[in-house]
Amino acid sequence: MAIKLGRLEKVDDLRGKVWQTEDKHFTPWLAQDENISLLGDAIGLSLEVEAQEQAVGPFRADILCRDIADDSWVLIENQLERTDHTHLGQLMTYASGLKAVTIVWIAKKFTEEHRSSLDWLNEITDDSFNFFGLEIELWKIGESSIAPKFNIISKPNDWSRSVVAASKSTHLTEDKLTQRDYWLSFIEYLAKNNSDFKTTKAQPNNWINIALSGKSGIHLCAIASMFNTETNSWSGGENRAELYIAGASPKSYFNQLYEKKDEIEAVVGDECVWQNIEEKKSCKVYLVNAAQVRERADWDNQHKWLLEKLELLAKGFGPYLPNLIDD
Repeated sequence: MAIKLGRLEKVDDLRGKVWQTEDKHFTPWLAQDENISLLGDAIGLSLEVEAQEQAVGPFRADILCRDIADDSWVLIENQLERTDHTHLGQLMTYASGLKAVTIVWIAKKFTEEHRSSLDWLNEITDDSFNFFGLEIELWKIGESSIAPKFNIISKPNDWSRSVVAASKSTHLTEDKLTQRDYWLSFIEYLAKNNSDFKTTKAQPNNWINIALSGKSGIHLCAIASMFNTETNSWSGGENRAELYIAGASPKSYFNQLYEKKDEIEAVVGDECVWQNIEEKKSCKVYLVNAAQVRERADWDNQHKWLLEKLELLAKGFGPYLPNLIDD
């Protein structure tokens, strides 16, 4: 028996069919949680909306977001028509006023010169700046509901940047190079295991951040340290799966979560280390496991442990984060 399939039909009239204006219709639509998540999935970021059509410091954006993974700014500029020089100039102004930012330009159609401009910006700037260009489309099947689709026209060229970074990193020690390779391997492990976790970029550090939705300033962190805190020695090492608590009221958040300690640890399946050091603004809750971080042959086992424990922390703490109250 033949299966009858529908035919995809593109809806060309963005303004007439769905969004009459950018500021009153498209921007509020995109700022809704389910729609900003669609955009985040397209560009590989976990986005949290901070403001719409609002001046923030030296810049003004249609939508201002934070990347949950590292708490950095993400500015979104919308244009329900062909790209123009005015909007390109606005993007340049935003970038010049910030130390680190991701800029997303959404338009109905990109001209070749504007696509090339974003490609050029991604080539000449370092990892602290990221420029995305996306075309927004509408599609339907027969009389079905109209569905949006984001097509990436320009994005940061991580490969070319890694080559440049490598040329600048000849001074890195062997341990620093090992750290960078460790996190590159960890990111590959997450992809192979179909993890939904979104990380920051691999850097020569002993940590990498992972986005966790629920409360601004709180995220997961994976640690691969060449120092073992239990033995107080550099002869070993350790992995830590960590909930990092910062934001507006980190001490208050910590105390509120600690009140749910038994319930959380029942889900996590282990007793956590709850760290609230008085002289530090941030707090941590973590699980720790001895590991030889320099032993590359053991990295898969270490990555497995980190992923399992990070997932348990997300499952245990996640339900309580949206209800945390600021001081």
